[in-house]
Formats: sequence, structure tokens, C-alpha cells
Amino acid sequence: MSTPAGRLDGKIAVVTGGASGLGEATVQRFVEEGAKVVVADIQDGPGRVVAGRYGDAATFVHCDVTDEEQVVAAIAAATGRWGRLDVMFNNAGVIGAVGKIHEMSTDAWLRTIDVLLHSVFYGCKHAVEVMLTQGSGSIINTTSIAGVIGGLGPHAYTAAKTAVVGLTKSVASEVGSQGLRVNAIAPGSIPTALTAKLVSGDPTNLAAVAKDQTARFGVTPDAMDIANAALYLASDESRFVNGHTLVVDAGRSINGGSGRFSAKAADMMGVATVESGEPSGSRG
Repeated sequence: MSTPAGRLDGKIAVVTGGASGLGEATVQRFVEEGAKVVVADIQDGPGRVVAGRYGDAATFVHCDVTDEEQVVAAIAAATGRWGRLDVMFNNAGVIGAVGKIHEMSTDAWLRTIDVLLHSVFYGCKHAVEVMLTQGSGSIINTTSIAGVIGGLGPHAYTAAKTAVVGLTKSVASEVGSQGLRVNAIAPGSIPTALTAKLVSGDPTNLAAVAKDQTARFGVTPDAMDIANAALYLASDESRFVNGHTLVVDAGRSINGGSGRFSAKAADMMGVATVESGEPSGSRG
């Protein structure tokens, strides 16, 4: 009996920020579906642990994504070991500069833009260079719902993530006719160290994020929700998707963060509610 083919069989990927959070979950999904993965991260210990779980299917490369030459080296690790690059996931990120606009440190602003925007430029630039010679490839950029609507993140974070959406569209427009695809993922509040620090002040308190999001939306989010979105965009299943920002947030960005409509809200809008499978008359 033959083993079913994985959705990424034969594909080679680089995942920046692959040592933890969304990147770690994505490395797992990519390997499970048959890919070989370069785990690129500034966190040496955790990065080696993640890569070590998958034997010959993964390798770790130290990578500070604000350094263009280190991004080049991460891509070279993939092409040098496995001969090609099929997927570039520009995922590494930080919250970065916080505070009121008139009180914000310029140095902190610039550092945030370096990590969240310039790194994506480097990843796109050098992945495209390799992929054009192949005539194929998928680039995926991590943005945020803060890059889709205002008021959800700090100023520098929001500015950078909004720019990632624009860069994604622009690069997709340039290279789409040459067999390459460039898309983005906009996560909502997923339980990671980054979001836990925002929600609770403690980067280890992932439960606080899960509790907050479950209360709002009736769904407990997980890093695998983003990994599965990345898997789709990396696979040939999304071959007709280009320049798109895939929002994965349980609807937060379309209803102001209020979660699913309550029966009370439905009543106020004059909309019939459904109880036990039977529609009730509007009491508006």
C-alpha cells in the first residue's frame, strides 16, 4: 500500500522566525506535508531544537533578518543543501516600538521597521532571484490585522504591517506572469509570546490570549491556524492565488473586534435569532 503524497512533497522552504510561535508551527506543518525546511532564526538554542525534531528534513541557520547578508545565507542554505527554493516564508517579527506618537523613540521606530518591513524586502528580493531561474515559487509574508485596519497595534508595528500588504501586492504584480506567487497572511491574536506580552504583559502567558479570544469569538485560536494558512499558500492548491492577504482572525477585522453577534445584538438590529434550530420572530 503506497503512502499518500504530502501536499508539499519535494518542496524546499525557508521559514524565518522558525524557532518559535507561528514559525515553529509552520515548520511542523511543512515537514508533515513532505517539505524540507530551513529554520532561520536569531534564537540559536530553540532553533536547533526545532530543526532537530525532524532529522534530515530540517536544518537550522542563525539569521538576524535585519541583516541582508544573513537572509541571503539562509536562502543559500536551502539551495546549497537541497538545490532549490520553492517557498519563502518571511515571518520573523517583534512588537517593537510602543507608546504615544509624540513620545516614541526614533531609534525604536527604526529598529521596528527594520525587523518588520526591511526583512520582508530582503526575503522577497533574494527569494525572487532564485525562483525566477526555476520559473516557480511561493513567497508568503506575515502581516497582521493591524495592517488591515487601524487602532489594533502600536504605530510602528501598524505602519510596517500595512506596508507589507502593499509590498506583497507590488511584488506579486511584477513576478506573477513568471510563475511566482507572492501572498500574505494577516493573523489575529494567536497565542504566541508576542501576543501574550501585549495581552497580559507576560510573554509566557499564552493562556491569557486563548482565554481572551475564546471569550470574544467562541473559538480558541492556535498557531496551527496560521500554519495551515501558510501550508495552503505554499502548496499548489493555491496556484491561482496571487497578491492576496489572507486574514485569519475569526472575523475580528470585519466587526470591530466585537466577536460573534449576540442574541441581544441581533434583536437590536431587527434580525431573527435561531434557538434550538428554530427561527424566532424578531422582537425589534
